[in-house]
Amino acid sequence: MVFNFEQVHNYFERLIFEEVAKRSEDHSEFTIDMLSDVACVALNRLPPRYVRHDVDMMFYLTERERHAIELSMEEALHFAFGFVMERATKTTAA
Repeated sequence: MVFNFEQVHNYFERLIFEEVAKRSEDHSEFTIDMLSDVACVALNRLPPRYVRHDVDMMFYLTERERHAIELSMEEALHFAFGFVMERATKTTAA
């Protein structure tokens, strides 16, 4: 039997990557490496939600669950940008 797991992914990855790219316009002081770190920090603050198809995830969520996901992503991104900036500032000051 042949298994194909290529479709399986963390639901939050694409959303976080897109949001970091979008917000990078407001954070021109962040390098590409820093933005990658922001994505990692944000993803590590979110619970993994593995799916095969993103549409399946959204179909089965209630409006309350969708709102909770949006809030948790916002908090994770806010924290991540601050965390990475703080670390970068400490590194350059040292």
